Amino acid sequence: MVLPALAHGGYDWHEQEVVGTRLGGGLHKVDLLAWSPEKAFLISLKWQQTSGTAEQKVPFEAICLAEAVLRSEGHLDKAYIVLGGPGWKLRDFYVSGGLREHLTHADLVEIVTLEEFIARANQGRL
Repeated sequence: MVLPALAHGGYDWHEQEVVGTRLGGGLHKVDLLAWSPEKAFLISLKWQQTSGTAEQKVPFEAICLAEAVLRSEGHLDKAYIVLGGPGWKLRDFYVSGGLREHLTHADLVEIVTLEEFIARANQGRL
């Protein structure tokens, strides 16, 4: 669903792109690096079928994505964390901006539902 929506919205992309190293070490590979003539962004796709630890990983992913955008020296405009699946207990907290007050560079990472991301990508509004 994500790739056809990006294509329909006029975006190009690379899958499984290494964008540097994660905080604490190790390669930071994102699901998608996408761009249009106007901007470029990172996309991390998270699926939660049943409740579990994926929810606890979202804040660290947001921190790592913000760091990648900062390190890009202006080549990346922002990052998205896309939450899909029915197993999220904290989905509303995350997509309503609940992490913003806790993260220094929260403005660089937007957390959205899969449905919201698809709609925006289809319309070229990322």
